[in-house]
Amino acid sequence: MRELALHILDIAENSIEADAGMVEISVIESTAQDRLAICVTDDGKGMDAETVARVIDPFVTHRTTRKVGLGIPLLKEAAEACHGSLAIQSAPGQGTRLTVDFQRSHIDRMPLGDLAATFITLLISHPQTHWKFYYQVDDNAFDFDDAPIKNELGDIPLTEPAVLSYLKNVLTDGVTQAQAAVPQI
Repeated sequence: MRELALHILDIAENSIEADAGMVEISVIESTAQDRLAICVTDDGKGMDAETVARVIDPFVTHRTTRKVGLGIPLLKEAAEACHGSLAIQSAPGQGTRLTVDFQRSHIDRMPLGDLAATFITLLISHPQTHWKFYYQVDDNAFDFDDAPIKNELGDIPLTEPAVLSYLKNVLTDGVTQAQAAVPQI
């Protein structure tokens, strides 16, 4: 994968496959500390300690659509190559929390990619899931929780053109404002 946003998408899809009803995604960039951290937390099935220890192996996957799972091992390798790390905390019945961090300015760090597009893809692809997105760059932050919008809409689908346009604008503007006046790498 060429962008971190695609890794976020992959990890969130893992959460959905683990029957998560709620997924929180946070991305925090600190120019002062030269760090970029991504955290995906879910309330899915969770994993036992043995599975957590094996999940970084590219030849271990629980998906039925393919026989290898490269997403997490490649992300771990990319983080470590950029003076970072990847950690997974999980327990059966208690969900999973994956945290990865990078040296933000490292020359080999892949670009963040289109966070707004990733968030909108997850939101409309899995409307039954409760999504929370948090993006912060230094002191600029964007916090999005889909529950109030879904409650207001009732039976109106998120893919209704006016709703979809609104969501795209909110997510794009939020990410853009968080990135405002911060030097991009």
